[in-house]
Amino acid sequence: MASVEQLAAVGSVLVDPGQDLTQRFRALFTLKNLGGSEAVEWISKAFVDDSALLKHELAFCLGQMQDARAIPVLSAVLKDTRQEPMVRHEAGEALGAIGDPSVLDLLKAYSQDPVVEVAETCQLAVRRLEWLESGGADAEDVDESPYSSVDPAPPAARRDVSELRAALLDETLPLFERYRAMFALRNRGGRDAVLALGDGLRCSSALFRHEVGYVLGQMRDPAAVPALRAVLERDDGGGESAMVRHEAAEALGSIGRDDCLAVLRRFRGDGQRVVRESCRVALDMLDYENDGQQFQYADTLAKLQGSTPAV
Repeated sequence: MASVEQLAAVGSVLVDPGQDLTQRFRALFTLKNLGGSEAVEWISKAFVDDSALLKHELAFCLGQMQDARAIPVLSAVLKDTRQEPMVRHEAGEALGAIGDPSVLDLLKAYSQDPVVEVAETCQLAVRRLEWLESGGADAEDVDESPYSSVDPAPPAARRDVSELRAALLDETLPLFERYRAMFALRNRGGRDAVLALGDGLRCSSALFRHEVGYVLGQMRDPAAVPALRAVLERDDGGGESAMVRHEAAEALGSIGRDDCLAVLRRFRGDGQRVVRESCRVALDMLDYENDGQQFQYADTLAKLQGSTPAV
């Protein structure tokens, strides 16, 4: 277990705007992996930062930790209309990921938010909580996910790729059902599933396209590179939202091939801050992994503290 002093050493890096963003991301994921009330408290302090990318990632990590002690800060971020839409969206998704039914009324209220990405996120979170309350995980024949993430919707029950693709792209279906098809395709894997998901990057909902980018990053399949590159290359003039482009950048970083690196280097000076920061962080993580290192507590904490941690 980490001591309070060790947690403070990592937390102080996270909340320091003078630190390089890549170091702050390493601190964030160290805190996420450690967990506990002090980690939640340090992560919560950083929501005053001016980087939408960092704040979005703070909310994501709190959701993945599934610690109910994060509910107050996530609720406050969701309610705060001064926060960027992608940050408020991630706070709503995180509340759904934690899975506590006490937030249902709040999520239902913000399901009508004037920011469509926030409204759609809260609608999904409500459906996820209702699905959990109904015992859906026990009632359906759902494949176990090979991924460790807490997803905004459960995968659809077993169907073939063509049926899942049809559901994924059917914009008359509820978003929750299309997300279920998305995660079923991710779990199934393979080139056909990747190409079907890539087709989803042309759907009308920016929130949906951003989630497709995230899923393709999890899969780390080179077959996704052309579709992800095309998304990143669509700047403001091409009509693509920064939230979607940022997710494409991170997905390319996860895949990590030489052609991905070339694209990330090209856009690390992008005019949209969240995109250029995503490219920088993706490149840093690739360098970190290529050195044979992992985003793990012992290694990262030692680097941040300059000493050997107690584990």
